[in-house]
Amino acid sequence: MPVESVFSRLELLLPQVQKPIQYVGGELNATVKDWDSAAVRWALMYPDAYEVGLPNQGVMILYEVLNEQVDVLAERTYAVWPDLEKLMREYDVPQFTVDAHRPIKAFDVLGVSFSTELGYTNLLTALDLGGIPLHAAGRTDDDPIVIAGGHAAFNPEPIADFVDAAILGDGEQAVLQVTAVIRQWKADGSPGGRDELLMRLAKTGGVYVPRFYDVDYLPDGRIQRVVPNRPGVPWRVSKHTVMDLDEWPYPKQPLVPLAETVHERMSVEIFRGCTRGCRFCQAGMITRPVRERSITGIGEMVKAGLEASGYEEVGLLSLSSADHSEIGEIAKGLADRYEGTQTSLSLPSTRVDAFNVTLAKELSRNGRRSGLTFAPEGGSERIRKVINKMVTEDDLIRTVSTAYANGWRQVKLYFMCGLPTETDEDVVQIATLASRVIEAGRAASGKGDIRCTVSIGGFVPKPHTPFQWASQLDHEATDARLHKLKDAIRADRKYGKAIGLRYHDGKPGIVEGLLSRGDRRVGAVIRKVWEGGGRFDGWSEHFSFERWMDAASDVGVDVDWYTTRERDQHEVLPWDHLDSGLDKEWLWEDWQESIASSDDGAEVEDCRWTPCYDCGVCPGMDTSIQIGPTGRTLLPLSPAASPVRA
Repeated sequence: MPVESVFSRLELLLPQVQKPIQYVGGELNATVKDWDSAAVRWALMYPDAYEVGLPNQGVMILYEVLNEQVDVLAERTYAVWPDLEKLMREYDVPQFTVDAHRPIKAFDVLGVSFSTELGYTNLLTALDLGGIPLHAAGRTDDDPIVIAGGHAAFNPEPIADFVDAAILGDGEQAVLQVTAVIRQWKADGSPGGRDELLMRLAKTGGVYVPRFYDVDYLPDGRIQRVVPNRPGVPWRVSKHTVMDLDEWPYPKQPLVPLAETVHERMSVEIFRGCTRGCRFCQAGMITRPVRERSITGIGEMVKAGLEASGYEEVGLLSLSSADHSEIGEIAKGLADRYEGTQTSLSLPSTRVDAFNVTLAKELSRNGRRSGLTFAPEGGSERIRKVINKMVTEDDLIRTVSTAYANGWRQVKLYFMCGLPTETDEDVVQIATLASRVIEAGRAASGKGDIRCTVSIGGFVPKPHTPFQWASQLDHEATDARLHKLKDAIRADRKYGKAIGLRYHDGKPGIVEGLLSRGDRRVGAVIRKVWEGGGRFDGWSEHFSFERWMDAASDVGVDVDWYTTRERDQHEVLPWDHLDSGLDKEWLWEDWQESIASSDDGAEVEDCRWTPCYDCGVCPGMDTSIQIGPTGRTLLPLSPAASPVRA
């Protein structure tokens, strides 16, 4: 049966809310398909506000991949702000998609992409507004299959009660595989109902269905084991890895928002994965191996994307974009092509030791300079050795001097506080480093208006990293160190006024730590927080530390046990049955080396250019590192005649 739009009811509410434009849909390159023409229907959710969710590359890619299938329909939904949530409850308007304003309960699948764990309460809001039981165990054949993906899905245990399944890794092929299973199950007459469909998904080996696994605990609260509870369910679930990015040139037609969003640019992912070996970085670990997109593939995507969107900035995305083996040729080719137009290039993620004069000139050739952010991560040489961030102070000074000499007047430096073995002095040294940056910038540019913004994030140990065993610094100690840093910057009469300092207190990091390394028992905390009004926990104006701590106390969860406690080698971790490809023994050895690095331990080289150090990903996943040079050039190289506009 056709599913009717709820827009006629929603439209009456929009004059009463802030930013109503984010709920109306109709963006350039959005897709609305006939309901009855689809055999499988997906609602794709980014569990945050439209302004954050629409530019998300993951959701945008899956939206396009699915809608290219003739008999598949995909629409998008985002978290609604509390003002609209209140009205939707009052007037009985369900959670809806922004494309055709259909209720999410009508879809076969609700796919939720979690970039951060702080979006969990927003999922519960969407489920409740959608009339979908919060707990997977309470759902019937009339409810969609709720599937989690994204980086936070590599430990979905805290939300195991709320999702039917989770997918680890790259989504392009995975969503098509899931679609094929659902299509066949429906064609067979939906035998066995919801349980049979989940069983078919689990048997693929690439879909984790929490209900098919039992968790046993030891008397002291640690996990004893996680085991399948029925035949045919794999003991370990593997991540998905797309090996040839050129075969997946998405998004081909980027969505162009109607309302202001956090990123106003057309983005192209130039490679996926990272082998730098930063021990704190979950994204770098779980996306291995490195897979580069070819120069020709990048050029074609930029051309098609600009023509389809009318954007005037191209973001070359990856975890460390300047590490692409042919980044110089890519930047020059694109700068040549778009010289004289309004199109500018940016590298949103740039390593200190990969940025150089040539790259700086190409990125600023048309006179427009986007912001530059570098991430030394640690304030001292010692702590950078501990985290395997092999960047020296001289590297940083040389790099920022290059930027300032080429016309930039401000750079942003990102650091973390609370890293393993860190001391107060390691953090205070950030002030000294920032002063050197200002001094070098003034000398290189001959200008006095040089600025440096220091941004500090609290370190949160993440699953599937060498630091997954580490204790987390409590929020009081984090705040004390940050105040000492602030005092040190203020005390610098020569350069202090040119240094901006941005940081959050340590409390959100503790909640993130609870959710990052939590097990199924943490699900009760999430529900309690949501019932108490928890929404948009990634936004400081909505976040309440007290709400989280009170909820944990009410359900008997010891937050310190999950956060500030160091794990031992043989403890069963909540995510051990979820295979990221990384060998647990190698992660442990690297963790031990990091502790030794505070004295004279070994650093891990980038395995793109050095012999394999046996992390386990390539042999375990039957994959391999894919890098250039391709020897290709960007074709055609004829300059664009005029700015590309929609």
